[in-house]
Amino acid sequence: MTRTRNLFKLTPIAALFMAGAAFATDGYFPHGYGIKAKGMGGASVAMAQDSQGGANNPASMAWVGNRLDLGLDLFSPHRDATRSDAGFAPINGSVDSNSTNFIVPDFGYNHMLSPSLSLGVSVYGNGGMNTNYPQGPFQCPTGPETIAPANMLCGSGPLGIDLMQLIIAPTVAYKLNENNSIGVSLLVGYQQFKAYGLDAFKGKTDPLTKDYVTGNGYSRSHGVGLRIGYMGRISDQFSVGLSYAPKMSMSRFSEYKGLFADGGKFDIPAHYAAGIAFTPTPAVTVALDFERIMYSGVPSVGDSSSVQLPLGAPGGPGFGWKDINVVKLGLQWQATPALTLRAGYNHSGNPVTSDNVTFNILAPGVITRHYTAGFTYAMNTTDEISAALMIAPRESVSGPSMFNSPAFFGPGAGGTETIRMRETSLGLSWSHKF
Repeated sequence: MTRTRNLFKLTPIAALFMAGAAFATDGYFPHGYGIKAKGMGGASVAMAQDSQGGANNPASMAWVGNRLDLGLDLFSPHRDATRSDAGFAPINGSVDSNSTNFIVPDFGYNHMLSPSLSLGVSVYGNGGMNTNYPQGPFQCPTGPETIAPANMLCGSGPLGIDLMQLIIAPTVAYKLNENNSIGVSLLVGYQQFKAYGLDAFKGKTDPLTKDYVTGNGYSRSHGVGLRIGYMGRISDQFSVGLSYAPKMSMSRFSEYKGLFADGGKFDIPAHYAAGIAFTPTPAVTVALDFERIMYSGVPSVGDSSSVQLPLGAPGGPGFGWKDINVVKLGLQWQATPALTLRAGYNHSGNPVTSDNVTFNILAPGVITRHYTAGFTYAMNTTDEISAALMIAPRESVSGPSMFNSPAFFGPGAGGTETIRMRETSLGLSWSHKF
């Protein structure tokens, strides 16, 4: 009972600890949840290794015992954008995002109420994106006048966004028998967002909402969702897992109701995953996950940026992201009784299409390849440390600028834009078994 009370005392502390995290790998979702999973390319759905089951598979919490997990991941994305061949030459140029280092914490706690029933909580960043481009050497026509200098999207001052999504996931899991378990997590969501430097788009929304497009500081949103999971051991060598979270309806970003479709709605997309873990020898495990993220089901994310409706309108323009499939492959080797080594590869589809490149200067989630490695070292019977490294090589997408539209500067005036991104992350965690 004391441990259960401690669970609810620790939850708000962890929530405050997470504030300000920013990340983006599988679209804008992390490539994995928990340092152990991150070392295996994110593969986790058929494995029970820590108390991040609320993010990976709620059913896994029935098998991890009494434990506490605390982790920190130093995430470093590098983003840049280029415009070339513009008919109006002063808007050509390149710019790099200044925001390149972020701390991404995670927290988990699990308590076995009985040999078959567990109660725990996972606190994690579900996704995020941050760009911060300085004002560049651009000169933008605005009719009889010219803004100079301007940022890359023809606004005054710096250009960027900051999106963070945090989930607190109280989780109950139950062992149906010695080989099968089910679990459910209540997902309590919090997100915050701000945008600046988008002055050129104020005229693309309804006149009543033109003051709710850019420069309004942080807007905050809340919502509640659900994740369900199953885990089963089908033989001594094979385990399987399933996990599903429907779309999570979030309250509106009211300060940006003139930017996001449907008056500032920015829901968290539905996603599901299936995994299998193969243990050919007691020391070796190979895990393979398949995940699908339905970005297109969230209008502000999935609607095309060329939709002929005002910004902020129902069904209005968005980032044009498509649904993606993610494959996560991980290898784990118990090298010694105290040392476990890991490696992995994560491959995701690219949600950003070439005909939506302009909006995605703000959110260049174009990464598709992630190479990972990690380890766990058991210091004693109750405490262990884990680490994980992720390297994602540079990816790019090019396409015609939105400024070629007659609604802006006209055909040929905007040229071609290219967005690029590469990432690295290095994480460390401490775990204690009770």
